[in-house]
Amino acid sequence: MVSPLFAPLPLPNGHTLPNRIAKAAMEENLADAGQLPGPALWRLYAAWGAGGAGLLITGNVMIDRRALTGPGGVVLERGTPLEPFRRWAEAARRHGARTWMQINHPGRQVIAALGHDAWAPSAIALDLGRHSKLFARPRAMTAGEIHEVVERFADTAAAAQAAGFDGVEIHAAHGYLISQFLSPLTNRRDDAWGGSLENRARLLLSVVRAVREHVGTAFGVAVKLNSADFQRGGFSEDDARQIVLWLNNEAVDLVELSGGSYESPAMQGRTADGRTLAREAYFLRFAREIAAVARMPVMTTGGIRRQAIAESVLDAGVAVVGMATALASVPDLPQRWHDGQPVDAPLVAVRWQDKAAAGLATMALVKRRLYAIAAGRRPRRSYSAVYSLVIDRIRTRKLAARYREWRNANR
Repeated sequence: MVSPLFAPLPLPNGHTLPNRIAKAAMEENLADAGQLPGPALWRLYAAWGAGGAGLLITGNVMIDRRALTGPGGVVLERGTPLEPFRRWAEAARRHGARTWMQINHPGRQVIAALGHDAWAPSAIALDLGRHSKLFARPRAMTAGEIHEVVERFADTAAAAQAAGFDGVEIHAAHGYLISQFLSPLTNRRDDAWGGSLENRARLLLSVVRAVREHVGTAFGVAVKLNSADFQRGGFSEDDARQIVLWLNNEAVDLVELSGGSYESPAMQGRTADGRTLAREAYFLRFAREIAAVARMPVMTTGGIRRQAIAESVLDAGVAVVGMATALASVPDLPQRWHDGQPVDAPLVAVRWQDKAAAGLATMALVKRRLYAIAAGRRPRRSYSAVYSLVIDRIRTRKLAARYREWRNANR
């Protein structure tokens, strides 16, 4: 009997996902020179495309060269050469997977070494204890800059469509810019973009509408949303439910539910407000509640690495199972499940007392696996967290120097 994970899923825009497993976005930092996708990303997505997932969502593609989540990030703006992106889309889609580009602006979550100030709804810096100095100090955006960001999201979505991608996912989670506007902890504005939830949601809804206007009705448009910030006084589950009710009135093809931020990395299974998450499928309880009121399919991501847990997500009424770290460890895990192999992905987590350092080390372990796949190798089941973090910091410094040189040459 074929698992329900491998049933097709029609989307509101008329497309169909071949199955219910999605490769969720991860921070890859694999851009080639010029912040463009190159052979490493083409190989990585070719491997995932052959691995059996029905939907591939890329890691962050930045809408503004001045604002990157990391120095190896891909940038796609109006006028960016599209041929490297066409090759990226072709590699991912070769075996039939739908491929969506995640588009994002980091807001205040931009590292200081990149040499730019950070835009944010309000001038509230990240609080990561002794690690806070790694990030640029933010300043409050002007109304003109907010409108510029809306236009940039739309321009990047249109460029992704021209390059052959099937859709885009607007990143409104994990403490990045749109998420910062949604949260009362980071949005203290007293104008039309702050205060009430309706005002705090104005940027997200404006971006969704501008993107849809630029790409038409047949292109996929998804939103990645926090189920909560998992910080006291932050964006709540009730807030998220209301956002989804508003998104019901927009032309949105899928909502992905996640949670947390750099300050409260719930997407890695840890929270700042003391709430306990499930060991796998961290956000399933809330996703089940949202799926009951959402008019579009709902996807949840967070810690899923076993077939039985993935199937329980569908049993709860959630339409798509998002997996990230699991597919960094076993890139062909969906195909193995389809073939009846009882394979689980290893748990990748660092539980140091310093939570910020543990988060960085966990990301370094994931990226080390991605680099192995991108080089044509199978990743090992385990790596040293300390060594992985050290080599990741060295690599980040080198990429930051390359980025600054490129930026200065292309002001």
